Amino acid sequence: MQNLSARLARGSMWISASRGLVGALGFLSTIVLARLLLPSDFGLVALGMTMLLILQSFTNLSLAQALVHHRKPDRDHFHTAWTLNMLRGLLLGGLFAAAGPAAAVFYGDARLANIMYALAFSIFLSGLANPRRIMLQKELIFWQDFVLNVSQKLIGVIVGVAVAVIYKSYWALVAGTIAGQLAQVIISYTVLPFLPRPTLKHARELWSFSAWLALSQAINTINWRFDQLLVGKFLGSAALGYYTVGSNLSTTPTREATLPLTQTLFPAFTKFAHDRERLRRAYQRAQAVVTAIALPMGVGMAMIAEPLVLLAMGEKWLPVVPVIETLAAIIAVQTLGSQVVPLGMSLGATRLLFVRDTQSFFVRVPLIMAGMYFAGLQGVIYARVLTGLIATMINMRMVRRLIALPVRAQLAANLRCFVAVIVMSAALWAVGRFFVHDRSPVQLVAEIAVLVLVGGLSYVAATFALWLVAGRPDGPEREIQQLVGTGLSKLFTGTRG
Repeated sequence: MQNLSARLARGSMWISASRGLVGALGFLSTIVLARLLLPSDFGLVALGMTMLLILQSFTNLSLAQALVHHRKPDRDHFHTAWTLNMLRGLLLGGLFAAAGPAAAVFYGDARLANIMYALAFSIFLSGLANPRRIMLQKELIFWQDFVLNVSQKLIGVIVGVAVAVIYKSYWALVAGTIAGQLAQVIISYTVLPFLPRPTLKHARELWSFSAWLALSQAINTINWRFDQLLVGKFLGSAALGYYTVGSNLSTTPTREATLPLTQTLFPAFTKFAHDRERLRRAYQRAQAVVTAIALPMGVGMAMIAEPLVLLAMGEKWLPVVPVIETLAAIIAVQTLGSQVVPLGMSLGATRLLFVRDTQSFFVRVPLIMAGMYFAGLQGVIYARVLTGLIATMINMRMVRRLIALPVRAQLAANLRCFVAVIVMSAALWAVGRFFVHDRSPVQLVAEIAVLVLVGGLSYVAATFALWLVAGRPDGPEREIQQLVGTGLSKLFTGTRG
């Protein structure tokens, strides 16, 4: 157990470094491109990307998860996975390119066809990726994954920004995507040498695990991307640009802060799948840590949205502010039950995941359509808040079904976090009233710095005060205390040596 915990800790450190650099590069890229391009450029490319993701989801074979779940995959399993992915990429690329002219007519923009032709090539590239990469996660080895992720993102950002600076065209977004995909394929075979050969020997075996998971991912992708197709069709590419950029920025702090942990949970939960009591403890412990990190990050992002957008992107992007303010907090709240996915996969309950995603689909899509009909883009945002709360309850009820952990117990484990975030929000609101509306870039930097400092200190102080009052129970606070104590001990030992 201690050895596994140590490996998870090391894995989380590598993923933290990877996600930190990738997130910083992505944020920098978004800021630079937002300065050089128009909101309508982002919206136009978002249409192509959304259709691409939906098409890919329908044929997502989920082979990576099948390989992780398999106890001892051999070389023929990897050859089979590569063959299936290559055939899928070839077929999907052709279908996506063929659909380009019809999509351009439907959305009334001839440029969309050319974008889809280019993205079709990226589909084919994705099918050539090295299937052995997933074994890095299975064996909880993440430093090579660090090299792959950072290199891919860095190359994509460099190419995208270069094209934007030279041409100031929406092609910068497409070029960055293709360059990053190509880099991933090349580097994956450099870091993990592998010579694939065509075979379908284990196709039935791999598909038996991934069938329901693939259907789940398909319905989930439509669920989360259908709103973008609606906004692009009925509200225009500029509105879609504000919506997609705002949604991406809303997700960034929560995703980047929690992914280092959540990415290790599927292989970690798989090791406990035979012991429900240990799995239950591991889940509750991991979920409490994720929420303790995600909730303040999401709410904090909402509280600093306006000065951050003004400073980084300029006044032309001010319509993004209400999107970030509303969605950042609800996305963070949704982490309460978000770990049901690795939990369900570790138990082989992929059919239940499909049922869950189908339920969410039939709730989310009608509410978003109604919101847009009655209140436009603002209605879509309100609908996402409501559907986010419903999805959270669906996830928590599924956790109860999988490992017999009551919803009340799931909420109770995060009670101190909820109260601390309320204290943090009150402190940020009080401090924010002292800043004027018309401010220079220097004043905006100072405002953001003060808000981040006040938010961080108030949250940490409230959290540990509540923990002490509760009698120092097990939870994220104890783990952080032990981590800090271990780090200081090693520091002083090294200094003395």
